[in-house]
Amino acid sequence: MDTAQYKQALLDKERDLVAEIARLTAGGKDDPEEVRDYADSAASDQSASGSLDTATALNQTLEEVGDALQRIDDGSYGTCAVCEEPIEPARLQAVPWTQYCLKDQEAMEAGKGASQGATL
Repeated sequence: MDTAQYKQALLDKERDLVAEIARLTAGGKDDPEEVRDYADSAASDQSASGSLDTATALNQTLEEVGDALQRIDDGSYGTCAVCEEPIEPARLQAVPWTQYCLKDQEAMEAGKGASQGATL
């Protein structure tokens, strides 16, 4: 498999994620002296919490991108981590950091939904 295009896509995604995380974390550092009343404080806290949640999700994707770049380096990129079959090219085009074929990804998501439903 020629991984050059995937590697470039992953490097571009990595750069974009780092920039977005930096923007979100810089935006969450409001000066506490600027908050004038409780409503402003609550709105500021809610905004900071949303930014933190987003930054956490972006950090997870950044880690997955780094793992995919490592798989390119070690030669295992494009192979499903579960069934060890090749991951569909269209799937790699859409989500180049994925480590699972569509069948195994759907099976894992279905399993999560079933286990979450049981705890509700």
